[in-house]
Amino acid sequence: MVLKLRSISFDDNQPLVMAIVNRTPDSFYDQGSTYAEEAAWDRVAEVVEQGADIVDIGGVKAGYGAAVSAEEEIDRVAGFVARVRGAYPQLAISVDTWRASVARAVLAEGADLINDAWGGHDPGLVDVVAEFGAAVVCTHAGGLSPRTDPHRQEYDDVMASMLSSVLGYADRARAAGVAWESIIIDPAHDFAKNTFHSLETTRRLGEMVATGYPVLVSLSNKDFIGETLGRETGERLPGTLAATAISAWLGARIYRAHNVRETRDVIDMSWSIAGRRPPYRAIRGLS
Repeated sequence: MVLKLRSISFDDNQPLVMAIVNRTPDSFYDQGSTYAEEAAWDRVAEVVEQGADIVDIGGVKAGYGAAVSAEEEIDRVAGFVARVRGAYPQLAISVDTWRASVARAVLAEGADLINDAWGGHDPGLVDVVAEFGAAVVCTHAGGLSPRTDPHRQEYDDVMASMLSSVLGYADRARAAGVAWESIIIDPAHDFAKNTFHSLETTRRLGEMVATGYPVLVSLSNKDFIGETLGRETGERLPGTLAATAISAWLGARIYRAHNVRETRDVIDMSWSIAGRRPPYRAIRGLS
């Protein structure tokens, strides 16, 4: 299926890297290194050079931290989206927000995709996305409120719960007027899940791919990787890339990542082994 992010389209044989650009002072991974606008601007230039297909700009840390009002979130991201749009007209721009008011502000400045990591917490968000002809990521957040960590979450069948949640969200988006080809689903590793849940989610990812919707995975340096391997945040790249390779083999379409170049190589190699992508060149034994 062709994936349509507003005016930008991608064929179904294109796995996509979504680079993370945090306009936050307290992000778990980079500790605010791209909070300042010029640092974030340099990060965009870097990831574009490394081959990112989408940049995902966020103005609020996913986990606990200082409260951030909608007005402050807009101040952090809307003008920056406009600047990126002006400099990179062919780059797909995503904004990580759960708020309809923020979605409206950034879509007006040229964003293409709203990455709602909190499972439709704001019911008006899909109406805004539809109004602008944009795209949306429908995630599984287990009914938790934004910026809430899981505590003893239980599922009879974690994949069945995720499918019910994300497909229900997708149905609401379509009912609001969001195009089928502009809807992405995301199991949301770590969100409303313990490590065992996230490992099972990865193992069974093909069940989400089978829905026909493009699947986004956000694996980069997540806690389930750290807990599985006994690694701190800055030591999780090998584990992240292993989970990425499995997800790529199973058919995930979009990979939200801190390490763009390494992620691209792992995806491309996995897709080539799976027979979905030809080698960059093949002269060994032929010339």
